[in-house]
Amino acid sequence: MRYLYLVTHPEAQHHVDGLVGGWYDSALTRRGHQQAERIADVLQAKIGANPVEVHSSDLRRTTQTAETIAARFDTKVHLDPRLRERTNGDADGRPQSWLTERRIPLPEYGDRLAHHDGPEGAETRLHLVERLYPALEEILSRESETQIIVSHGNATSYLISAWLGIPMLNTDRGFFPLTSGGITTLRRNDTHYSNQVLALNETDHLDV
Repeated sequence: MRYLYLVTHPEAQHHVDGLVGGWYDSALTRRGHQQAERIADVLQAKIGANPVEVHSSDLRRTTQTAETIAARFDTKVHLDPRLRERTNGDADGRPQSWLTERRIPLPEYGDRLAHHDGPEGAETRLHLVERLYPALEEILSRESETQIIVSHGNATSYLISAWLGIPMLNTDRGFFPLTSGGITTLRRNDTHYSNQVLALNETDHLDV
């Protein structure tokens, strides 16, 4: 059995300030650091003394979360920029209202993955899945049977799709609305040869 735990980073300063996240390198707030400790508590209880690998997006809010988790297991963090959130280009770090005024709405039909939201330098969802899918495949090719990935809300939703074997071009409508600081538990069942979702977006630990 392989276990994979997906963690969305907890409260970061851009959440509090009402700014667009994306590649804006926001740090965890004091509350976010407390939530990261709670996340580490939950994972330690789930995993116990089993060896674990920790992988993370290289942005501060995720690396801070990942380092807190890795310290509990006396291991290091493997940083991978492919695990970053989708960038909003020029909108990153600006007020959410700035992006709202300029965003081109996602169409109901057509090539939704290739849709461009408007801001200069923004990634399409196709760009996002084209880097996330290979990143997950590489992580899963490693020998460790227990792994943790710390990433971001939208990115983690597509990681779940990749885990379930949904082809990249079929991810234009499926989406898992995830909470900051949530934990999703995945398991590879070697008896049934199935990739399972055991728990989606656990958040009870966030009450700090």
